[in-house]
Amino acid sequence: MQQTARPTTPLTGPRAEKIACDYLQRRGLTLVERNYRCRRGEIDLIMREGKTLVFIEVRYRRSDRYGSPAESVNDAKQARIVVTAQHYLAGLGYTPPCRFDVLALTPSNTSRPDWIRNAFGAA
Repeated sequence: MQQTARPTTPLTGPRAEKIACDYLQRRGLTLVERNYRCRRGEIDLIMREGKTLVFIEVRYRRSDRYGSPAESVNDAKQARIVVTAQHYLAGLGYTPPCRFDVLALTPSNTSRPDWIRNAFGAA
């Protein structure tokens, strides 16, 4: 009997976030929290780079047929991330320096994702 090839497992949200987290940790960032949620939204990764708190949106797309993963972080998504970050910061009791990054993954760049530092602001 001939065996059929196993289908490759698609890169899911949790796997993409793990790849992103590992990649960023190898570059010196420290994980603070994963999948922070409040009523207004979710932040995939909260990490620290030196004294800066970094809110990271991880995006994965199998193809760029409908745009790149980074392009999918539209104004509405950015606004939800900012409001969620404000909620997180309110719980800290102080406001450290912060920035918003996007880490974009595709099947061809999982070992070297597109890391966009300071991808958008909180204005």
